[in-house]
Formats: sequence, structure tokens, C-alpha cells
Amino acid sequence: MSPALRIRSPRTGSGSPAGLHRRSDRELLALACEGDADAFELIYDRHSTVAYSLAHRICGRRGLAEDVVQEAFLSLWRRRDRYDAGRGEVRSWLLQIVHNSAIDKLRRSDVHERRRASAEGIEDELEAPDRPDEEVEQHEQATVVRRVLEALPDEQRRVVELAYFYGLSHRQIAEQLEQPVGTIKGRMRLALLKLHGQLTAAQDPLAGAKVRR
Repeated sequence: MSPALRIRSPRTGSGSPAGLHRRSDRELLALACEGDADAFELIYDRHSTVAYSLAHRICGRRGLAEDVVQEAFLSLWRRRDRYDAGRGEVRSWLLQIVHNSAIDKLRRSDVHERRRASAEGIEDELEAPDRPDEEVEQHEQATVVRRVLEALPDEQRRVVELAYFYGLSHRQIAEQLEQPVGTIKGRMRLALLKLHGQLTAAQDPLAGAKVRR
């Protein structure tokens, strides 16, 4: 870890200056830009759990997820002066860094267990199969899910991605997209209905391909 930043586990005491905990993420990041390490560590305390959850969901392994979180926060520290408040919240920016870092980590590592999309939750962890025919089938299913997700209207696909890939709540998605919470819930409901219907319809061709093999 770079000596410029030592990321610690979330504190339980009162290690930060009085009043710092009442600051918003944007205010804390502004303080961090001035060299305030306490402010930045408070950002870590607030968001390291959800960052780890997202990293683990993508990577599927604890060690990889921990590495991703450390790298993401180090990247955030190094790039802290590039934050543009007009493009979203600090949390959203951080989760985007985590997402990109996790994907890159997967590409560079010999990983056999990955998070894949599913009809119910968009992502299910699939263990590496022992039999080649099962591997082919799982690859086909993941391909179908990705194709169905990409076929959704942009506004519906966006809320699904923010919810299931970035771990944001309906309220947080509404804040980021500057839309009413009711609108976000409606888009999510329509998207999941479409996904369920199209994935169900896609099962027959897949089943037929399995039988032919």
C-alpha cells in the first residue's frame, strides 16, 4: 500500500475531529483535496462495506474483493481532485471505480467462479462446472441473459444496472437520475417483468439444444 494513504478498518471510536461526522461526502472529499486524511478515512468508513459487497458480487472471492476495495479507495484518493459534483454523488463515483476495478481484476486473474446474471436476481454465482456440457449450457444461459438485458430500453436497463450491479437503493437511484422514486420503481417493475418473460421464452431453445447434445 502506498505510504500516501493507509486505509484502516472502520473506526469505532472518536478518532476524527469533532463535527467531521456531520459533513456530507462532498464536503469530506473537498477536505481530502486539501490533504485532510481524517476526512478521507471517514469516506472509507461510510462506504467500504457497500464497496466490498459490490466487489464480492462481481469477483465471487473474498481475497479478490478485498484487493479491489483497497485499489479502488487508493484510486479515489489519487483522483480526489477530479471529482465533478455535477455528474453524481461521491458514492456513485466510488462504486463506478469499484465496478471497473473488479472487472479488470477478473480479466487479469485465473478465476473459475464468477457472478452471472439470472432471471430472479440478474446475478447468481455459478460454480465452475465439472462437465464440459454443463459449462456450455451455463455459458449459453449467461449469453441469453446479457442479450435480454441489453435489449431493454435505456431508462429501464439503467435502473436495473444501478440496483443489481452497483447496489443502489430506489431512493439513491432516484437521486442520481434526478427522477421521482415512483418513476424508478415503475421502471424497475417493467424491466423485471420483461426480463422474466423473455428469459422464460428463451428456455425452450436452450432446453432443445441440451437434448440434441
